[in-house]
Amino acid sequence: MTDRITVLVADDHPVVRKGLKGIIEEDADLVIVAEASNGEDALKYISDLRPSVAILDIDMPKMSGLLVARSIQTQNLATSIIFITVHTDEDLMRGAMEAGGKGYLLKVSELDEVSSAIHAVSEGRTYIGSTMASILFSQNNPSSSGQLSKDFKKLTFTEKKVLGLLADGKSSKEIGDELSIHYRTVENHRSNMCRKLGLEGANALARFALQYRTALQQRLH
Repeated sequence: MTDRITVLVADDHPVVRKGLKGIIEEDADLVIVAEASNGEDALKYISDLRPSVAILDIDMPKMSGLLVARSIQTQNLATSIIFITVHTDEDLMRGAMEAGGKGYLLKVSELDEVSSAIHAVSEGRTYIGSTMASILFSQNNPSSSGQLSKDFKKLTFTEKKVLGLLADGKSSKEIGDELSIHYRTVENHRSNMCRKLGLEGANALARFALQYRTALQQRLH
């Protein structure tokens, strides 16, 4: 039996923690190692226990989830962060991902995706909840089909395949395995796409792929 994925849950609302705990415990591959009701305790548990994944509410007493994530980065801890929040603001999501987040879920509609998100980020992939991805798509792309067609023409065939796999949440290594190319070649394709599309920032290309996920799938299948 493979080792289970260790998880910390941090939220100042007991009902939310209970809901998360119930969902996580239904997955035999996951185990909760600690719960916290504020950011300071969450950071202490993460530093002491080194869980594989930490689910952090963005708004917590004593220390916000964003500050916890930045502290984890500063300490070079390997714990992958999933933010869970009520906020649908794109700028906040961008800040959360730049702070070190690998996942972003909405409390109101995406709790059923928690297990999938944990598995994804523990494998090095980014996970944006389906409702949040749809909101981003509609907010940022009122004429998404035309814009995507224009941007698509700038990309090579392989770059388009890489972008489609990014939209599926796959890591560079997974994309390399699927396309039978070295993961460093995938990284080069990602850099070239960012240059062609005028994108900047560590997660900009992944956000672009997620925003255009539906349209990409229609063009690549």
